[in-house]
Amino acid sequence: MDEDAITTRLTRDQAFVLSDWLYQVMFQSDDLEGIVRDRAVWSPIYSISGTLDTTLSEIFMSDYGPRLEAAKERLRADLYGEADGSTAPGGHTTAAPQAHQIERGTTGNHGESGDGR
Repeated sequence: MDEDAITTRLTRDQAFVLSDWLYQVMFQSDDLEGIVRDRAVWSPIYSISGTLDTTLSEIFMSDYGPRLEAAKERLRADLYGEADGSTAPGGHTTAAPQAHQIERGTTGNHGESGDGR
């Protein structure tokens, strides 16, 4: 088994918003199994969640809600160029962020040849 560690960098806002989302999915909604069906994926999810929980002081602050909303607005502005792009379930934005387009293969080549193969 390959045990080389992988390091990723997140902004504080990204880490805070991801931590809140993971908490909601894992502990509030009890829906992790519905979202992530392969339990092997749970291991890295729990590892990421634990790392975020021990790193972020924001999760213990009394103004958690307003701080979280401000972080979400800044991230939306970074992705969409506006602060009010909705990411609520069922809410659609007019344009997907560049990273999402690349992941889906709609922008760039994402490892595919230019002739559709």
